[in-house]
Parts: sequence; C-alpha cells; structure tokens
Amino acid sequence: MRIRTARPDDAPAVVALRALVYPYLVRGVESTRRMIAQPPPSEQWTAYVVEVDDTVVGWVAAYRNDQTSEPDVGEVSPLHVHPEHRGRGGGTALLTAALGRLRVIGARRVRTWALPESLPFARRHGFTPSRELRYSALDLRPAPPMPEPPPGVRLLPLTDVDPRRVYLAETAAAADEPGDVSSDATSYARWCSETWENPGLDRAASTAAVTGGEVVALSLVVRDGDRMWSDYTATVPAHRGRGLARLAKTAALHRAAANGVRVAYTSNDEANAPMLAINVGLGYRPVGSSWSCLRELS
Repeated sequence: MRIRTARPDDAPAVVALRALVYPYLVRGVESTRRMIAQPPPSEQWTAYVVEVDDTVVGWVAAYRNDQTSEPDVGEVSPLHVHPEHRGRGGGTALLTAALGRLRVIGARRVRTWALPESLPFARRHGFTPSRELRYSALDLRPAPPMPEPPPGVRLLPLTDVDPRRVYLAETAAAADEPGDVSSDATSYARWCSETWENPGLDRAASTAAVTGGEVVALSLVVRDGDRMWSDYTATVPAHRGRGLARLAKTAALHRAAANGVRVAYTSNDEANAPMLAINVGLGYRPVGSSWSCLRELS
C-alpha cells in the first residue's frame, strides 16, 4: 500500500472508485481531471491517492475554505476507500496526509463528511458529527412533464441566459443556506471557473426561471453519461413562496431526461425543509446519508 499526491491521469480510477463508494455522487472523468490539474490556487487544494499494486484504492482531497468569514477553516473531502481494502490503514493514511497538509497551510478548524458506518472512525480521529446530509435519487423513466410557468415567468435553459445573471441569483439565494460553516459569496471570476466552465455542467438541461429579465430561481445540472446531479436549486429570497424552485427543477429534470439521463441524484441538509419537501413531491427516494463532522486542529 502506497500513498502519493494525485495526478490528473488518476481521474478515471478516482471516478470508478467514487461510483463504488459513493454511487450517488456524480462527477465525470473530465471534471475530475480538471479539478486535479487546475485546482483553485487560493484554496491551496491538494489530493492524495492510495495505491495497491498500481491500482488506486483510496482518495481524499484537502483544502482551505476561503469562502467563509470564519478564520482558518480547512476541509477534507469524504474519504474514498475501496471496500475490499478497508481495515488495512489506507483510510488512516489518507486522513493523516490530509490533516498534515491542512496544518502546513494554517488551518485550525477542520470539516469532513463521513458515512454513518464511518462515524466510529471519525470519532477515533477527533471529529464530532454535526449535521446530517441526505442523498436521494429519482428514476427519470418516465420523466416528469414539462411544467407550465405562471404568467410573466419563463423557464429558460442556461444556454439562453447571461451567466452573470445566473451568478447573481445563486449568490443571493445561497446567502442563508443552512450549514455548520458560514458561507460568503465567491467572486464572479471564480464562479465562472468552478461552475460555469465545469466540463460536467449541462447548460441545455440546467434551467433558470426568469421574470423581467432577472433570474429569480435556478436548477443546475451536472451530468456524467446517463446520471445527473442537481448541483444547486434555489430561489432568490424576494421571490420565494411562489413554487419557482420546483418549477425550475422539474424543467431541468425534464430536459435532462430528454437528452438521455436516466437517474437523477441530489442532496439536502436535514434542516432544509423546503427543498426536502420539493424533492419528496417530485418522487425522489432516499438512497443514503452522510454526516458533516468537525474538529479542532492542533
């Protein structure tokens, strides 16, 4: 068993490992390759893999969270360890490398995510579970019908929308998103790099609800083959209570299905009751959960 820094050509193996450990997380090979090759420099992002006989059996990423007003917050992505290689020290090696990297870049508080069965491992390494994240899936056979928007509202694919308007809507909607680490608005340049230029973003399926030239709700679709991930669905505060998030998400699911997507995945914080209700109403079924876990880093 050998641990090393991840390389861009590890992307296919990492995606295959993710499909085994977290089948509901959707990030394709090109998106993963780009993430490894061109990480946000401000986050001081580093990823590691564990190999056995030149086969990748583990993965983790560590980075500074520079999108929060809280000082010195580091993040450790969910540990990926192949089920046949667990209990042999690979997970501990990955976590040790990640925490070591965070110490070097000055992090003092760390957040990671753990599957329910991995909570004892997280606790042994000093983490305290904080919030539950629920994963759900929706079979798009058949697809939901295209919704009829109310007067004055248009449901447009992002191919027909100015990206800056999408950015402004997402920034406004995300300001009160629940979580255990506060989130500050990112710059437009960084949003374009991470969201708009993501190779996995399906702009033809992603949908904006537009009124008066303003994006008032949106549902972003990240796709890998016949699977999709609802990357973000929300309504700007001034237009909530009108069912616009559900309209945008339903339209996005319809468009994705029309282009060959067969199953849709999403996640929600346990406290996000409005979005949980929308997903239940659309027919999503629970497929898993994970826990946000926190610890101080000495």
